[in-house]
Amino acid sequence: MTKDDYEAQLYDLQVELVKLQKHLIHSGDQILVILEGRDAAGKDGTVKSIVEHLSPRDTRVVALGKPTEREVGEWYFQRYVAQLPGRGEFILFNRSWYNRAGVEKVMGFCTEKQYEQFMGTVNDFESVLVRSGLRLFKYYLDISKDEQAERLQDRAKDPLTQWKISPIDQQAQKKWTAYSEARDEMLRRTHHSEAPWTVVRTDNKKHARLNLIRDLLGRLHYPGKNEAALTVDPAIVLQWPALSDHLPVLET
Repeated sequence: MTKDDYEAQLYDLQVELVKLQKHLIHSGDQILVILEGRDAAGKDGTVKSIVEHLSPRDTRVVALGKPTEREVGEWYFQRYVAQLPGRGEFILFNRSWYNRAGVEKVMGFCTEKQYEQFMGTVNDFESVLVRSGLRLFKYYLDISKDEQAERLQDRAKDPLTQWKISPIDQQAQKKWTAYSEARDEMLRRTHHSEAPWTVVRTDNKKHARLNLIRDLLGRLHYPGKNEAALTVDPAIVLQWPALSDHLPVLET
């Protein structure tokens, strides 16, 4: 895909996103998109592509940092509840409450009891949100080990992206297998009919961004939808059957 081809396709999809937001504001619907995935899988770039031309008054990107001492003692979901979309809002979580099932689990930032408590309650929590009228979409951005290594090296060399490097990122390759196991367990236990997971393969950033946006738009209703622009590549976006116990084959 050439740069011109990519920009032309992205432009068409961003026009669709503006159409969606216009309908969203009018209807008062609430949309929450969760983006999870490995380090360097392309979450930041995907978020930027989605929100670039949307109204900043009605669109928010939530990327919470390390919890404060007070937040550590609160109900785990409490600080996320404060960030949920209101009427007519479109919210993207760049990482989410699933930190507990990924980074916190692998890095030992939570106890086994805290982990199991989260895994045992998150489906019910999400079901309450969905039944209250919130539209919830969960995407896991997956990347191969070699591609992640290359991106992390490029990030460390580039003075404009070095701020993204953290001690946790530096453990991504060393703990690759542990992250794979945590990912598989998270997807298996938290994929449910009211909030299923969708996996996006992101070794090619451009194709991944375009196909994720197409998938999201294709699952929402809004007037004037250009269906021809929303064909999703099934080799990049993997839709899981509700309540399936069989995971797609992902690289470990």
